[in-house]
Amino acid sequence: MRKTKLITLFVLVALTGSGVVRANDAGSIVSWGAIVFDSRELDANDFIAISAGGYHSLALKSDGSIVGWGYNYYGQATPPDGNDFIAISAGWFDSLALKSDGSIVGWGYNGDGRPASPDGNDFVAISAGRDHNLALRKDGSIVGWGAYVQAIPPDGNDYVAIAAGSYHSLALKSDGSIVGWGRNSFGCATPPEGNDFVAIEAGNNNSLALKKDGSIVGWGYIYSNRVSTPDGKDYIAIAAGGSHGFALKSDGSIVNLDLDYNQAIPPDGNDYVAIAAGGSHHLALRKNGFIVGWGDNEYRQSKPPAGNDFIAIDAGGYPYGGQAGGIYYNGIAFKKDGSLIGWGFAGEPPSGNDYVAIAAGGHNFALKSDGSLVGWGDNNMSQVLLPNGNDYVAISAGYYHNLVLKSDGSIFGWGYNYYGQATPPDGYDFVSISAGDSYSLALKSNGSIIGWGDNHDSQSTPPEGNDFVAIAAGCRHSFALKADGSIVGWGDNYYGQVTPPDGNDFLAIAAGGLHSLALKSDGSIVGWGWNGSGEASPPEGNNFIAIAAGHQQSLAIRKEPP
Repeated sequence: MRKTKLITLFVLVALTGSGVVRANDAGSIVSWGAIVFDSRELDANDFIAISAGGYHSLALKSDGSIVGWGYNYYGQATPPDGNDFIAISAGWFDSLALKSDGSIVGWGYNGDGRPASPDGNDFVAISAGRDHNLALRKDGSIVGWGAYVQAIPPDGNDYVAIAAGSYHSLALKSDGSIVGWGRNSFGCATPPEGNDFVAIEAGNNNSLALKKDGSIVGWGYIYSNRVSTPDGKDYIAIAAGGSHGFALKSDGSIVNLDLDYNQAIPPDGNDYVAIAAGGSHHLALRKNGFIVGWGDNEYRQSKPPAGNDFIAIDAGGYPYGGQAGGIYYNGIAFKKDGSLIGWGFAGEPPSGNDYVAIAAGGHNFALKSDGSLVGWGDNNMSQVLLPNGNDYVAISAGYYHNLVLKSDGSIFGWGYNYYGQATPPDGYDFVSISAGDSYSLALKSNGSIIGWGDNHDSQSTPPEGNDFVAIAAGCRHSFALKADGSIVGWGDNYYGQVTPPDGNDFLAIAAGGLHSLALKSDGSIVGWGWNGSGEASPPEGNNFIAIAAGHQQSLAIRKEPP
């Protein structure tokens, strides 16, 4: 599916068709919807605690507030406001926070009939698992909620630590012994005997424990090359993730306990004070308060693109598995120096700093300063098998097809063409292009619009007129920006996604999966249409300079104050 083509972000670009789709200024990136991140957050050095969940991350700041980023379909990466939090725990699709008054706040996925958090203000520790959560009371007893037997803790009030894994749970008793319960795959819920343990961690089907003498014991699922019980007695912290683990040494360095898991290779250095292992991504907190992330980064859960020198963004993605399936997410940005940053299933972009335009759909491609093309990602319809030549000035990516505008004003298309969406009309008077789901749009030099391809919801039948300056093709809905700054929409309107707000002060438009965005002349953003993941609810402010709408996510570049 095609969202906003960055070609349409600025009227100047739309009119000239230059293909140099960069903002007039640079800024940082903010995202909302099914994926959230703020590129400014990891530049901060005031973090005091970290937690890595299934595909999202949390960090606690020194002022008691919480920052979240990564996959946000259930709102699990959007923490509540406030600055009275003292502990955090990121689960698979939900999150927990402990407040200074001893109460617990939960957010994110709330299925299985479980409450978001238990009542009471006598809690001292929290742990979020996959389908269940645990909390430790001041009196040493444990409360569990969620699904299956792992949410039913043992009786007693002599517990001092808790750990919720995917389908099993652990608790550390005051006498130094460990108790386990829940699903016992590979023996992960059967801890070793002994009463000299001081810390516990529960992963997917694996568990770790730190002993009083600084040594580590591991049990449960073990890869063939994994070191479950590393040598040495100088460890001070442990972290168990999906089926892997890490250990923090007294010298501040991090050891990987999963040698055949490439994404588990930790960063170098010996200034770390805390570690966290998620489903397939990991975090470490440095002594100076900065956070380092590594591993799977499809949803930017390990490291948002820090910096304030971004000048263009685009968000792609497409659904898989039908109604019961999910979404492949994809994003790309390029910086003032012409280099690229990408995230999602399409993988990392090519190196170099000579790029001038980007396009994210079900795949990615980029336009270089010499007029040539580079593509990467999904190629099942030959959509990243790019044409030769160096006379291209603008690009647009759909679900499975692409369009390029040539310097002579003609359009070339390729990829999936069942509806003819990759077969543009003849002519040499085109100045802008936008590829949607299974259809395409083009803006002519006289200000009129042409559409072709799938027309089930009339999405490829544009309105008449010759006063249009920008176009945006979404899943099955379309927009055009008029010279007077007003917006016209057409196509599927089941969620109101083609009913733009009134006004004539708009500068840019973006059509996503089932939602839409518009950038106003005062720098604020307006969103409308489907808002199931919050993708149509942009952040407040009037310092935005660019927008992009993905399938269930949205992006904006925010200009920082001088």
